[in-house]
Amino acid sequence: MPSAPRRVLIVDDNADAIAVMLIALKRAGHEVHVAHDGRSALEIARRARPEFVFLDLGLPQVDGYAVARQLRLEPELSATRIIAITGAGLERDREEAREAGFDHYLLKPVDLAFIESLLG
Repeated sequence: MPSAPRRVLIVDDNADAIAVMLIALKRAGHEVHVAHDGRSALEIARRARPEFVFLDLGLPQVDGYAVARQLRLEPELSATRIIAITGAGLERDREEAREAGFDHYLLKPVDLAFIESLLG
């Protein structure tokens, strides 16, 4: 069963990775915003106030860890669920993600059915 429509922000510097998620989430009825770098992600998050942020860790300029830490400092985004999406699955990467404030840690390629379950 599809989840209720959610406000979602996808942050990734890989256009192909974004395209797959964007299409699937929009088809499911979610309001989806997209950013290709950390600075844009912060600006969009402050404006759109997403309920969920799917955040690549390896971004140019400002990495995903720094973006997550900054999002956690924003009072209006305190309930936002932040999900790491990455190709790096080492335990030290997972630990750093936990410390930065991520709620979940997913390896690429992501399972779209699992993402929909998170949104539910």
